[in-house]
Amino acid sequence: MMKQWRRPTPCRTIAGAILAGSLALAAGTALAQERDITAEQFEKFRMMMEEANTAELFEARGEDLWKARRGPKNASLEQCDLGLGPGVLKGAYVQSPRYYPDVGKVMDIERRIAHCMVTLQGFKPEDLSKQPFSNAKSTPELVSLTTYVAGHSRGMKIAVPQSHPEERETYKLGEAVFYHRAGPWDLSCASCHGEDGKRIRTQNLPNFTRPGNADRGFIGWPGYRMTGGLMHTLQWRMNDCFRQQRFPEPGYLSDTVTALLAYMGVNANGSTYRGPGIKR
Repeated sequence: MMKQWRRPTPCRTIAGAILAGSLALAAGTALAQERDITAEQFEKFRMMMEEANTAELFEARGEDLWKARRGPKNASLEQCDLGLGPGVLKGAYVQSPRYYPDVGKVMDIERRIAHCMVTLQGFKPEDLSKQPFSNAKSTPELVSLTTYVAGHSRGMKIAVPQSHPEERETYKLGEAVFYHRAGPWDLSCASCHGEDGKRIRTQNLPNFTRPGNADRGFIGWPGYRMTGGLMHTLQWRMNDCFRQQRFPEPGYLSDTVTALLAYMGVNANGSTYRGPGIKR
């Protein structure tokens, strides 16, 4: 005789749901552990590579460029004021972006170096923006100069200032840009870097909004990219993020990028800067 089908009792249904939930939680925990192991292994690999960091070569080239008399005015950059006085490099990178009274605006460090190349050496802004980023053929002078300046802040605490009203306003603008969703994929910076536990391929995506994690997007730049064999600055990193979001790419040394760097830098305050670094 065929057995009559019986509806599961509520207790059995609840027990099944609890069991399914427990299995899902265990699977999720195992996956999280797997991700942590992957990140840990990559971090070990990165630290091993930094023992012979190629960024040092770009620092050396940047030092030569900094001290050389060049441009239409046949001058060096040794009197360039990066916010701490003419020629003072120590600590300048970790205290940038900042407000500069002589131009009445906030500048990030690469933008300020470009300003000095124009005002002290006589270079034209349009010439500096012809090739803003490194490629297989050459590395722009600004990349090496920024790497050289950044090296003078290695091991120092990040302290991006917020004392001037323009600095606070720039931070707010950067925050707005960070959360702004747009483009064909309706993405924002926060889509990748606004929550914990996200990852692309084998690389964890740091949450730039959370204290203790926000410095991950700041401390290792400028960075030597192993996959391309190129040295890049944060100007490039921000531009590439816009490209990946399918946004129109910002102009080189734009206010938008400066604002984003101010937002990221302030959120990273208190962390130890360890760049110029090495990137996957």
